[in-house]
Amino acid sequence: MNRRKAPLLVALVLLLAGSAVLVYRTRPSSEPPPGGGSTASTTKAQASATPGPASATAASAEGPRESARGPVRTPEDMVSYLRARYGARIKDPHTQMRMLEELMRHFQKLNPSGWEADLLALVKQAFPELYDELALRLRQRVDYERWVKDNQAALQEKPDAERRAALWEERNQLFGKEVAEKIWAGELRNQALADALTSIDALPDASLGDRMSKYKESLAKTYGKDTEAYVKAHQQELMNHFLDLGSVQKQLSALPPAERSENLRTLRKEMGLNDEALQRWDELDKVRDTRWEVGSQYMSEREALAQQHSGAELELKLQELRSRYFPSEEAQTIAEEEQSGFYRFTRPRQWGRN
Repeated sequence: MNRRKAPLLVALVLLLAGSAVLVYRTRPSSEPPPGGGSTASTTKAQASATPGPASATAASAEGPRESARGPVRTPEDMVSYLRARYGARIKDPHTQMRMLEELMRHFQKLNPSGWEADLLALVKQAFPELYDELALRLRQRVDYERWVKDNQAALQEKPDAERRAALWEERNQLFGKEVAEKIWAGELRNQALADALTSIDALPDASLGDRMSKYKESLAKTYGKDTEAYVKAHQQELMNHFLDLGSVQKQLSALPPAERSENLRTLRKEMGLNDEALQRWDELDKVRDTRWEVGSQYMSEREALAQQHSGAELELKLQELRSRYFPSEEAQTIAEEEQSGFYRFTRPRQWGRN
């Protein structure tokens, strides 16, 4: 058997057990958004200090399981898989890095001491005309990962802006500015949008409509011709970023309930939500409003009971109070939360968010 093919055949045993590709998504909230699309738990996009491209698709450590021709069973199937998945854009540095990182995770697990030779052997079979470029890209990636690890403590101590500057200085030095910006294009877009949100939040006399207009301008500037498709695919995530701004929440809080509801609907419509989605959000807002009203009444009575009773007597009174305001399962959950020191109805109300 050819020596180069031997480690690849051994790898196939693991490849059959692995999943193809796991797309990273932020953890959804416990309350699914009526409008569809992806959700995000963070309010602003953060620059990444991780070695690979910030927007890269994460693959499982086991590697690909199927190629375009079916289950991966031979080295030829592995080659077919790589060509089918990455071939169309293999000249793009970001695509190159995604592929190399997937293969690194797989071969490092399979052969920790000789993974690089096995990886390059496969790459040479899949893309012989780009072998030199891909080998260089792998070496750059390994050197960058080593630098990040060696400087991790110092990087963590730096303010955000200084940390980003240090990372980009090293990326530009190792990869070249043009290539680095293509590899980390997603991070650049995320940071541009985060900076825009900071500026929008700081506008002193802007109305909600003005802030939304600026936000849409920033999205168009950041994503260019891909803006419409990106917004459609990330409507709720982008809406959450905007609603999380302190200035937006302050302005919504100052409005009468009916006017606040109207403004929330307008903002969501500006983000492209259709009539059906808008109606579902209207209904969810009403449910949330009712829940917070009930919660406020509950907390008022709870505070009064706490002033009048203590110990076991207080707990009995609180149990009766919770059972009067909430379904049994939710009442039990609230009791457990309060025992741990968490009081859900003392949290700030985030209009359009909770």
